[in-house]
Amino acid sequence: MASPGKKAYPLRIDPALWEELQRLAARDLRSVNAEIEFLLREGLARRGVKPKGEPAADGDSAEPAAD
Repeated sequence: MASPGKKAYPLRIDPALWEELQRLAARDLRSVNAEIEFLLREGLARRGVKPKGEPAADGDSAEPAAD
């Protein structure tokens, strides 16, 4: 069952890729699902894409600072 507020999505994935994701997740003390979400967010950030409703990672806000 998906966490509240999260979209469930079935994923077909190569077994070798799954094994690498399991290794990364264990190293980072995350579930494989959390690791996949982390890697997707990282990939989007590299392309300059920020999901709606997500705070800026570098502390910048969308609103200009007041003088």
